[in-house]
Amino acid sequence: MTRFVLASASAGRRKVLRQAGIDPLVIVSDVDEDALIASLDPDLPPEAVVAKLANAKALSVAAQLPEDLLDDCLVLGCDSMLYLAGELRGKPGSAEVALRQWVSMTGSTGHLLTGHALLRLTAGVITHTEGDTGSTTVHFGRPPQEDLARYIESGEPINVAGAFTLDGFGGWFIDRIEGDPSNVIGVSLPLVYRLVRDAGLKITDLWSY
Repeated sequence: MTRFVLASASAGRRKVLRQAGIDPLVIVSDVDEDALIASLDPDLPPEAVVAKLANAKALSVAAQLPEDLLDDCLVLGCDSMLYLAGELRGKPGSAEVALRQWVSMTGSTGHLLTGHALLRLTAGVITHTEGDTGSTTVHFGRPPQEDLARYIESGEPINVAGAFTLDGFGGWFIDRIEGDPSNVIGVSLPLVYRLVRDAGLKITDLWSY
């Protein structure tokens, strides 16, 4: 049976896949995201930036797979960032940055971009590589300052792309979205479905009951 490897430490991505029938083996990449972004052409479209990050993560994990996975497996790399007001925003990393981001996001509309890269390995060789970027439009509400303070205090927005979640505390402050909700959480099911099919496999064959 083809094994499915998720090249991400994201609990949200893992939960989305598990709820959809895939129990991935998680192997975290050693990609330095900040260094990779700094090395890219500053004029690169935001969709291409997250795609390159996702591809780098997938390749990093493919290079460190244990022997028992090399015969037949898929490796999925993902990277999410919020594109708002001409700026790509990743994980804030601190309460101060998260608060600044939310002040600028309040009442605004952004695009949650998630790059996906899927590799198929057969007999220890990468036999298929494909990727794409999912985009979901997010309309942010106008939470009062005291609610934002409590949200920042929870710690949730500090280490998530764009300083918000759709499936957690942050969901209270999202007015609506246009597009795929799973993409906002970090892995687009429709997009992965297509990538798996293009790799010559059936998504239903990867399900575990």
